[in-house]
Amino acid sequence: MRVDVVLAWPDRYQHRQLELAEGCTVAEAVAQAALDGAADAVAMAVHGVLAQPQQRLLDGDRIELLRPLLADPKENRRRRARGGD
Repeated sequence: MRVDVVLAWPDRYQHRQLELAEGCTVAEAVAQAALDGAADAVAMAVHGVLAQPQQRLLDGDRIELLRPLLADPKENRRRRARGGD
C-alpha cells in the first residue's frame, strides 16, 4: 500500500511517499519516513483527523505530523478584536 507522510512549516515542508505492507501502523510509517524534525511532532493526524500511533493505515492515507502551536489561537483572536493585530 502507498501512504504519504508530511511535516510542514509556514515556509517549507517535507514529504515522503512510502510503499508499506498491509496492516502497517501510523508509528511504523513515521519511523520509516525518517523526516527531520519528526521527533518534535506533538501529535499525528490521518487526513486531518487525530490519529493514535497504533492506528492501522489504509492505502492512500496521508499522515500529517503536527507541530506545537507557536501562539494561542484564542489569545490571537482577542488581540485582533481589540484592534491590536
